[in-house]
Amino acid sequence: MSFSDFGLSAEAVRGAQAMGFSEPTPIQLRAFPIVLAGRDLIGTAQTGTGKTAAFALPILTLLAQHGKFRCLVLEPTRELAAQVETAFRDYGRFTDIRATVVHGGVGYGKQRDELKRGVDVVIATPGRLLDHLEQGTLHFRDVHILVLDEVDRMLDMGFLPDVRRIVNRISSDRQTLLFSATLPPEIERLAATVLHEPEVVEIGARRSPAETVTHAVYPVAAEQKFDLLMALLERTNFDSVLIFCRTKQNADRVAHSLKHAKHAVAVLHSNRTQRERIEALEGFKTGKYEVMVATDIASRGLDIAGVSHVINYDVPEHPEDYVHRIGRTGRAQNVGDAFTLMNGEELPALQAIERFIGQKIPQLKLENFPYKYTALFEPQVIAGGKRGIGGGRTYRGYSFGRRRH
Repeated sequence: MSFSDFGLSAEAVRGAQAMGFSEPTPIQLRAFPIVLAGRDLIGTAQTGTGKTAAFALPILTLLAQHGKFRCLVLEPTRELAAQVETAFRDYGRFTDIRATVVHGGVGYGKQRDELKRGVDVVIATPGRLLDHLEQGTLHFRDVHILVLDEVDRMLDMGFLPDVRRIVNRISSDRQTLLFSATLPPEIERLAATVLHEPEVVEIGARRSPAETVTHAVYPVAAEQKFDLLMALLERTNFDSVLIFCRTKQNADRVAHSLKHAKHAVAVLHSNRTQRERIEALEGFKTGKYEVMVATDIASRGLDIAGVSHVINYDVPEHPEDYVHRIGRTGRAQNVGDAFTLMNGEELPALQAIERFIGQKIPQLKLENFPYKYTALFEPQVIAGGKRGIGGGRTYRGYSFGRRRH
């Protein structure tokens, strides 16, 4: 099916085609008719499946032409808000619909000017939106479409009370679209109170990583992690690499060491200024930086095309974060690789991830790397180990063999 088969406006279809999209993704196929019919929607899907277009294209169709502020999109982070605003501008390039972004980390002046000039769609983070409401620079009198995006991330960041405050100030006679990678009980309770007889669209298993991503774990002694990272980068044919660390301090340390080794590196975490974040993202997208080191601020929703490899320098503490992190590669049916470096203390976290996604992740040894001893290499299943793939050996039931990079 093509975009023109759903009742989308000709301008919205042209916008999608101008972005290089020829046919809808599964979540778009399911969501378009629901949104266009004015129904409430709960959507869950693997990352990189075209979720933003699933609501942006039909909303542009419903709004039709420039008028009053009628659609509010809530996002958990500045980066996601800016990204969705860009998507509305791109998809709506052949319309006169106006979209603007409202988030913290920058001054109020430009945002006030945009709101005063008149907009149809506001994409906002909760805190700054509440500031504008209190200052009287915007109101919800004409809002009849509400999108709650990345709601599980808003839950993680403690934003649900602010979300409820905002929702309660919008007319109950509205259309509400809720998107979340997972639906824990808190979000199900929120959905029960803010949506009316919603249609549920679930694409793929909520816990499964994208099938286009190949996974591998590299056990290593803690003191050799960075050396192994360098060896992997040297032996891997990559287009661009996104490296995740648990903490801001570790991200800065890894980035500094990579720069010292002559890699072009960007850094993204919550201590960076908004200008630094934008520069890092734009530089990574355009190829100025071949590597970006980030905390989990970059693990959800950021649409960065062409990421060939994701490396978990630290095993994520929460299993669902693993799915979100590796979802930065293998997007839109492209293939990708996800490597995880693991020391002995991180083994329980890896096991939790494997239980969460319902599969074992192959554990590999990099050939000719001068490994120091770690208990992770102790044979467990068969004394002495057995032959693994590529002539390697199997430990703890996994193959530690040669791998093509």
